[in-house]
Amino acid sequence: MANKLINETSPYLLQHAHNPVDWYPWGEEALQKAERENKPILVSIGYAACHWCHVMEKESFEDESTAALMNEKFVNIKIDREERPDLDHIYMDAVQAIDGNGGWPLNVFLTPARKPFYGGTYFPPRPIYNRASWKDVLTSVADAFANRRNDIEAQADNLTKHLEASNNFGIGTGAGSELFTNEELNEMAANVLRTADKVHGGFGRAPKFPQTFTLRFLLHNYYYTGNEDALKQACLSLDKMIDGGIYDQLGGGLARYSTDEIWLVPHFEKMLYDNALLVMALSEAYQLTSNEKYSKAIDATLTFAERELMSPEGGFYSALDADSEGVEGKFYVWTKSEIESVLGDDAYVFNLYYNITENGNWEHANILNVTLPLDEFARNINVEVEELNALLERSKEMLLMHRSKRKRPLTDDKILLGWNAMMNTAYCKAFSATGNEKYRLLAVSNMKFLYRKFSDGTDGGLFHTYKNGTAKYPAFLDDYSQVMHALIHLQEITGDPSYLEMLKTLIKWCFNHFSDDETGYFYFTNDQQDDVIVRKKELYDGAVPSGNSLMAWNLYYSGVIFDNADWRERGVKMGAGLKDVVKKYPGSFGIWAILMQSLSKGIPEIAVIGGNLDTILKEILRTFIPFRIVQSTPAATKDFPLLSGKTATSTPMIYLCKDYSCQTPVNEVSVFRKMLSGMFKN
Repeated sequence: MANKLINETSPYLLQHAHNPVDWYPWGEEALQKAERENKPILVSIGYAACHWCHVMEKESFEDESTAALMNEKFVNIKIDREERPDLDHIYMDAVQAIDGNGGWPLNVFLTPARKPFYGGTYFPPRPIYNRASWKDVLTSVADAFANRRNDIEAQADNLTKHLEASNNFGIGTGAGSELFTNEELNEMAANVLRTADKVHGGFGRAPKFPQTFTLRFLLHNYYYTGNEDALKQACLSLDKMIDGGIYDQLGGGLARYSTDEIWLVPHFEKMLYDNALLVMALSEAYQLTSNEKYSKAIDATLTFAERELMSPEGGFYSALDADSEGVEGKFYVWTKSEIESVLGDDAYVFNLYYNITENGNWEHANILNVTLPLDEFARNINVEVEELNALLERSKEMLLMHRSKRKRPLTDDKILLGWNAMMNTAYCKAFSATGNEKYRLLAVSNMKFLYRKFSDGTDGGLFHTYKNGTAKYPAFLDDYSQVMHALIHLQEITGDPSYLEMLKTLIKWCFNHFSDDETGYFYFTNDQQDDVIVRKKELYDGAVPSGNSLMAWNLYYSGVIFDNADWRERGVKMGAGLKDVVKKYPGSFGIWAILMQSLSKGIPEIAVIGGNLDTILKEILRTFIPFRIVQSTPAATKDFPLLSGKTATSTPMIYLCKDYSCQTPVNEVSVFRKMLSGMFKN
C-alpha cells in the first residue's frame, strides 16, 4: 500500500512511499488538511544519500504502531531538502534555535499556520543516551498541542520572529565600500591557520569536512603575500584528503566528510557538489604548484563524475548513497583475501601501498588509503616508480571491475540546476588548469543541456530540479548565482560572447525578483513564491557557497564586463557589509573571504585580441591569478568596453588593464606574467 508520495520523482520521497505513515509531499493538500482538522504538522526533512535518514525510517517510519500514532495525531509531510532547500533552511534554523543542534533527518513540528514550535534531528525508537524515544516525542508534542495550545502558539510566534530577525545577522550598519587593509588580511589568514591541523591537514577535529573554500583562500593568500604557511597548509590538506579514505582510491570521487581526524573513515555518501568544489581547489593548486598529483586527482574525480553521475542527456545526478544492502560503506571496503583473489601476485605490493591488513582498519574490513608518497614507497621496496605505478594502475582497474559487480548504492538521479552549474564551473577551471580539451567540450555541452531543460519559457526564468523529462520548482538564488558563475567561466575559456548576454539577462531577473534593496543583499526565494513563512537571506558559505557571496562576485565581474558601475559597487558593498564577521569567522564565510581578499588587492583585467588566439589564451588561463577578468576575441569589436578600441592582428596581443586603463600590449605570456607580478602582487 502506498501513501501520497508515490507520484513524486524525488528518490528520497519515493523511498518513503510505501511506509505505513500517511506521508504527504509539501503542498496545498497537506497544509489545508492541517487547517481543516486543526492538527499539528510534522515535517520530516532528509535526502536520499542520508545514512541516519535510512536508520530512522527502518526503526520508526516502517513500524506499524509508530505510524499509527503519527497518522492519528499529525499531518505528516516528507521533504527532500535538495528539492526544497528554502524550507530546509527555515526549519533547520528553527530547530537550531530550539536546542543548538542541526542535521538530517530533520523533524520539526509546525502549527497549522506552518510556524515551527518544536523539533530535533534523529530520534531513536527507545530512550537512549538521554534522548527521548520518537514515540515519547510524538506523544508529548500531541499532548502539548491539545492541552497547552496558547503556549504552543506563543512559542511558534517567538521562533518565527527570531527567524525574521536573524535574517540580517552579520550585516554591518552603514555598510560602505571599505575593503581590507594588508594588516586585516594577515589577521584573517592568521585566524584561519589558528584552527588548522598541521599534522593531518584540514581544520579542527573530527568530524572533518573538506572546507575547500578555506583551502582556496589560503592558496590565494600565498599568491598575494608569499605566506608559506598558507600554501603549506592548503597543500597538506589536499594531499591528505586525496590520499585518505575520504577519497575513493579506486574509482575517484570524494565522500562528504571524514568521521575521524586522519581522513580515513568517511561518511561514504558522495555528493555532486563536494566533487565539483574539490576540482576547483585542485585546479588552483595545480596552477600554483604544477604538482602532477593534483592534475591526476582532477582527472580521477571528473572521470568518476562522468562514469557514475552523468545522465544520458548530459546532466549530472545529485548523489550516491552511503549504504548498499543496508550496510554503510559495504560497496567500497575490502578484505585482504578478496584483493588477493582478484590480483594474484600483484596483491602483495598493492596491499602494502594501500595499507590492507588481515584485521582491517574499519569494522573488520579495509578502506584503501595511502600513507607514503609514491616515490618514497618505491624506494622502500626497491622498485622503479614507473614499474610501481604501472602495477597500481592495472590493479586498480581490475578491482574496479570486480567492484562494479557488487550491488551498487542508490543513485539520487534528480538533476539540480545549481549543483550542475557548480560542476560546469569545475570543468571550466579544470580546463584552465590543464588545457584538457575534453573538459571544455563537456562544459559547453552541459550548459546547453541546462538551458534546454531548465528554462521556464520566460526571459530569465529557470527551474530548480529536473527528472524524467520534467523540470519543477522555481529556481532559487543559489541556482541563479551558480549558473551566472558558470557562464562567466565559460566565456573565459571559449571567448563566446553569447554567454555574457545570457549572464546579463539572469542578473536583471535577479534584481527584479530576488533583490532586497534595503540591505543590498538578495533573498533566497523569489518574490512570486508564497508558501514560505520567511524570505531568508542566506549569507553563510556552508557546504556550498551562499547565493549572496557568489552574487557579489558575479556582480563585480559583470560590472566590469558591461561597464555598469552600479553592479560593481553593489558587489563591493555586499562584501564590505560583512567585513567584521568575515574577518572574525573566515571559515564560515569562505567565498566572501576569497572575494574580499581579491577586491582589496586589485582585480586585473585581461584582454586577448587577434587571430589564432587559442594557444596563447590557454597559457594565460593556466596562469594562477585568484580573481581576474578575462575576455578574448579574434576580431575587433565595440560590444564590450574591455575589448573596444583595440586593433585585431594576425598575432594575438595581450592587454593587461586596470579600470580599463591598459599597459602596452605584448604577445608573449612570459612578459605578461612579469607585468602582472609587478602590477598586482605587493
